[in-house]
Amino acid sequence: MLKPETLLYPRPAGLYCPMGDFYVDPVRPVERALITHGHSDHARAGHAHVLATRETLDIMALRYGEDFAGSKQAVALGESLEVGGVSVRFHPAGHVLGSAQIALENRGLRIVVSGDYKRRPDLTCAAFEPVPCHVFITEATFGLPVFHHPDPAREIGRLLTSLTQFPERSHLVGAYALGKAQRVISLIRASGYDKPIYIHGALAKLCDYYVCEGIDLGDLRPATLEGRSGEHFKGAIILGPPSAFNDRWARRFHDPLAIFASGWMMVRQRAKQRGVELPLVISDHCDWPELQDTLRDVAPEQVWVTHGREEALVRWCELQGIAAKPLHLVGYEDEGD
Repeated sequence: MLKPETLLYPRPAGLYCPMGDFYVDPVRPVERALITHGHSDHARAGHAHVLATRETLDIMALRYGEDFAGSKQAVALGESLEVGGVSVRFHPAGHVLGSAQIALENRGLRIVVSGDYKRRPDLTCAAFEPVPCHVFITEATFGLPVFHHPDPAREIGRLLTSLTQFPERSHLVGAYALGKAQRVISLIRASGYDKPIYIHGALAKLCDYYVCEGIDLGDLRPATLEGRSGEHFKGAIILGPPSAFNDRWARRFHDPLAIFASGWMMVRQRAKQRGVELPLVISDHCDWPELQDTLRDVAPEQVWVTHGREEALVRWCELQGIAAKPLHLVGYEDEGD
């Protein structure tokens, strides 16, 4: 069997497969890129050739324009193809719509690049699929024992309780534009809330795309004040990107109650720094127990940790008798936290 580094290893541009002459989620423009999902820290514009799921290609076009790459090729989840002599297969990652793990295989060696992933149920994307492999490459955004995320439905219940307690206040929910916003809306609908939900213009294109893909988000309306006062939004749920809470847009609503949906809301200091009154712990990444469960399910011989809290997860693997190492890749943030 090949040594894993013969099939895949880190370069400044990202994870590189020399046998197939391609990168996975490169952080700078390259000749050939395989993309796990549409978040901007994994999917960048400017590559000559891009291979990704149809949904990820669509999302990249929405975010960067139709000419984001020289050429594009769509691959279905579960579909296998050869790329430069390397067998490549995309598997669901459960992170956002179109997100995939990418399995590379050659001469009996299988490496799975998971990208970003989560294990919680999510009606807005395909569920994570454990893929047995020799080497599993995982992120560790919440890779510390302190991170035990609560049930997202419970967190949405806290939002709805606040609506009942403070019916005169506009409830402004900060949520990242791709994946998190649509998931929060879906969770709100699943709770039985069927009133209009108002959205910032920065969320409109992606929400429209999710709806076109058959994901029911209910009655969505633009959160604009044209022809009406801020009092129109008393007791309403309004979603916007986190950046919008720093400008005049958020202050135009009636007595706004600041809310933020993120796994980082477990850290009280982060909530305080953002001026969040109602932190909702809703994450699109695995927490500490879910990272452990995933490694047990996949049962790899080696674990490589790409970004996040690398050292803690590497140490846990070593205690379980699994060879592990941090890759210290740079350029990956927490857009979809």
